[in-house]
Amino acid sequence: MIRRPPRSTLSSSSAASDVYKRQVSTQSTGHERIVMERILAALRGSGSGDNGGKVFGGLVSLAAAGGLVWGGSNALYTVEGGHRVVIYDRFNGVDPQVKGEGLHFLVPWLQRANKFDIRTRPYELTSLTGSRDLQMVNMRLRVLYAPVPSALPTIFQDIGRDFPEKVLPSIVNEILKSTVAQYNASQLITQREQISAHIKRSLMQRAQDFDINLEDVSITHLAFSDAYSNAVESKQVAQQEAERAKYVKDRAEQEKRSTIIRSQGEAEAIKLIGEAMQKNPGYLQLRRIDAARDISATIAKSQNSVMLDADTLLLNLGSHSTDIGAVTPSN
Repeated sequence: MIRRPPRSTLSSSSAASDVYKRQVSTQSTGHERIVMERILAALRGSGSGDNGGKVFGGLVSLAAAGGLVWGGSNALYTVEGGHRVVIYDRFNGVDPQVKGEGLHFLVPWLQRANKFDIRTRPYELTSLTGSRDLQMVNMRLRVLYAPVPSALPTIFQDIGRDFPEKVLPSIVNEILKSTVAQYNASQLITQREQISAHIKRSLMQRAQDFDINLEDVSITHLAFSDAYSNAVESKQVAQQEAERAKYVKDRAEQEKRSTIIRSQGEAEAIKLIGEAMQKNPGYLQLRRIDAARDISATIAKSQNSVMLDADTLLLNLGSHSTDIGAVTPSN
């Protein structure tokens, strides 16, 4: 069992702690009072007498000089090249006059300079949208934009200095989706320049409502889903196979036609040769003479000495002529 202390002991200990707390608070209050009295005495001493007046006057002069330096440094500002400044006045609001490049003056604390970059800057947006034939397309659009310098006060009042982050994502995404939905997936590939020009026209008209100029709009990336890419690839392979089969068929028909023509020519040649031999037996002798002439010309051009039989080379034309002379044409 746990023994509890008697109630008299607990009450005496709590009373002692309360007394100690009151003593500590009294001592701290007395210490703070002493410190404040010393500070007041020092201030009274600095303000009394000649030396005190000089010290106080020096402090005042130093404070005034610091104020003048602060005001002079904040009263002048410079507008760099490619920038413009819109002045906000605490009494009159936004100044409609835009400050150009150079050195300018303003009233410190009362006026505030807000700088804007009017140079052309890029903005890129990636969007997943659908085409007219319900194919998902992942497109990245790059836009070159710049604010209208004369409309900077209106932009500052209505939108703010961060107008690119507020305006461009919404209008670019809207125009991109609405334009791509008018074309098929195949047209997005074959008519890329036409689609880019269509997006540029629509986007320029939409950006003019927010006083933003668009210099250029281009499609930097275009990708389809894996299923569609595989289907397109299979279609291309099938078309190539069909073209190849068509080419093989046409080639076979051409070879067949050339073989028929060659056979007909050879048959016609044989027929003509037979008729010529029947009508004039000397035709065969003429062919032998042509063959002998070709063989003799070939041997004459050779640098080697050849010893062959005249019958083999068809050079014994005399015997052939006697044989032909002995033959009489049949009636």
